[in-house]
Amino acid sequence: MRKLVLAAALSGTMLTLAACSGAADETTDAAETAEVEATEDAAAVQTAAVLDANTATAEQLAGTEGVSEELAAAIVAGQPYASVTDLNAKLLETLSAEEAAAVLTSVFVSVNLNSGTEEEIRLIPGMTDKMVHEFEEYRPYADMGVFDREIGKYVDEAEVERFKNYVTL
Repeated sequence: MRKLVLAAALSGTMLTLAACSGAADETTDAAETAEVEATEDAAAVQTAAVLDANTATAEQLAGTEGVSEELAAAIVAGQPYASVTDLNAKLLETLSAEEAAAVLTSVFVSVNLNSGTEEEIRLIPGMTDKMVHEFEEYRPYADMGVFDREIGKYVDEAEVERFKNYVTL
C-alpha cells in the first residue's frame, strides 16, 4: 500500500493528509521521514521566531508579522514589561484581541512556571484549559526536566519544546 503524506505546520499545529494506492510500502518510510523533518523544521522556525519583548529592538519587532513600525516603537517605549499581561495590554491599545494573540506567538514575556498567574499562562499561544490546569498542577517545578517530564505526559515532545519558548523558571 502506498501512502502519500503531506505535512504542514500552521500556527504550531500539524496537519497530515494521507492517500493510499496499490504501490509498494517502501514509499511509506520516505513519506514518514519527510513528515518528521517537516515537523522538526517547523519547530526550529517557531523556536527562533519568539522575541523577548523586554530586549527586542524596534527593528527586530518591526520585522515581525503583525507588528508595524509604530507598534514596534510603542512596544520598545513600554520596556521593560513586568509580565506578558502588561505586554498584552500594550498590544490591545492598538490591536484587536485576535491580532494581539497573533503577535504574542512571536513576541512574548516569559511566564515563570512557579509564580505565573493563570492569566499569564492563558496568554501562552496554543494554551487550553486542560494545559493551564496541568501547568499549575505540577508546581513547584524544580527544573525544566520536571517540566519536560510532566507536561510531556499530555503533549508530544515538539509541543513541550514549543511551550518552552514562552516559559522560564
